[in-house]
Amino acid sequence: MGASPAYAVVIVGTGFSGIGMAIALKKAGMRNFVILEKADRVGGTWRENTYPGCACDIRSHLYSFSFEPKADWSREFAPQPEILGYIEHCVNKYGLAPHIRFNTEVTGAEYDDATATWQVSSADGGLVRGHALVLGQGPLHQPSIPELPGLERFEGTAFHSAQWDHDHDLTGKRVAVIGTGASAIQFVPRIAPKVAHLTVFQRTAPWILPRPDRAITERRKRRYAKIPLARLAHRNLIYWLQESFVLGFEHPNLIKAAERLGRAHIAHQVGDPELRRKLTPGYTLGCKRTLVSSDYYPTFNRPNVALETAGIAEIRERSIVTGDGREIEVDTIIFGTGFHVTEAMAKAHIVGRNGLKIQDAWRDGITAHLGTTVTGFPNLFFLVGPNTGLGHNSMVFMIEAQVRYIVGCLRLVARSGAAAIEVRPDVQDRFNDWVRDKSRGSVWLRGGCMSWYLDSEGVNRSLWPASTVSFWLRMRRVRRADFMLEPQGATS
Repeated sequence: MGASPAYAVVIVGTGFSGIGMAIALKKAGMRNFVILEKADRVGGTWRENTYPGCACDIRSHLYSFSFEPKADWSREFAPQPEILGYIEHCVNKYGLAPHIRFNTEVTGAEYDDATATWQVSSADGGLVRGHALVLGQGPLHQPSIPELPGLERFEGTAFHSAQWDHDHDLTGKRVAVIGTGASAIQFVPRIAPKVAHLTVFQRTAPWILPRPDRAITERRKRRYAKIPLARLAHRNLIYWLQESFVLGFEHPNLIKAAERLGRAHIAHQVGDPELRRKLTPGYTLGCKRTLVSSDYYPTFNRPNVALETAGIAEIRERSIVTGDGREIEVDTIIFGTGFHVTEAMAKAHIVGRNGLKIQDAWRDGITAHLGTTVTGFPNLFFLVGPNTGLGHNSMVFMIEAQVRYIVGCLRLVARSGAAAIEVRPDVQDRFNDWVRDKSRGSVWLRGGCMSWYLDSEGVNRSLWPASTVSFWLRMRRVRRADFMLEPQGATS
């Protein structure tokens, strides 16, 4: 019995990346594709994260596909269930359900030189073949839990915010939250009123700006539905407001005005001077991810909430011992410690041409041409790959630009009658040099902090180091000269 026929394209993941890619393929008349999803429902990070208060920190009208606007967002910053519903709506409207294989967790992918196809393996022992492979599972799907001494001895309940234990009632519990990132600042205000006592362990204070969230009135919803230009104008206004922040990230001296706003935000919402000092960051705004919240700081004015900055020495059966020797009794530990971002990509089992492992290709650090293609790995495309992350604007905008570029690559292969497309090594090297040069004077390297934006050598492997406009312009057209096209039958 022969091997099953190969799909034209295999897509991994059903978040914004995977769904956006699938819709683009259908629009381009390419219908021979499959989407592999590890869970039993679509949604990506918006399916995984269900913690109290989970919501987007980019305004709703920008955090959506440009080709599929939604006139009736309930709030300026949409809550998680509404964003998940939007993704499900896109799946239904564009007829993607028949293309999805649920409960299919991808464990690896290997390129077959003889047939110029990708062999994609799954946890259930299955194998799916495809001429092109698009990895759209994104960087925010592997929770990061720090290795704390004694954690395995803890007898209470412990979980990560991305794996929220909804069966565990926090009412009357002594709770410790470890981490003060984007998730923690959303769920901390929600759980504080119900717990007996809440201790928030902060390693580095984040910069937090006011979050101008409010319900969108029915009148505005009707106007956006009846007058698409009004909705488009609002979306464009949000986009350019967000985009203006990139000037400060590239030139840290320009970010001082935003820092003054951040300090005023703390001063207005926190009364105790010592607490204000602990909550004030000691690095330049933008060096780490800038957060938005208008209810996080007031939470620390509550009598049952404490901020702990002495660090963690060890965890015992029912307590946490601080770095200065104090013991704090806790019943529940919640980790708000983010995700393995660059590590998740670097540890993947991906084998390219002539048995080249992705770890060997990235021996000197992860990189991909325009965050999308990697030399040595024909017909492989990353969505939200290296150096496509943002600290100031909507990732959906970046995803759409990448998706158009990938479709352009696939069309180039078809027009040329080729079997495979692979970025030239010198092109990828030039791009990587540009990223390093462009990042050199940025706030991420000079702002006085360490973040997941940088690798262990202090090199920016995560963020796009310029405006999203520049990314869009670079992704508009596929330059044939950037690629090697492998003729049909060249390896058979």
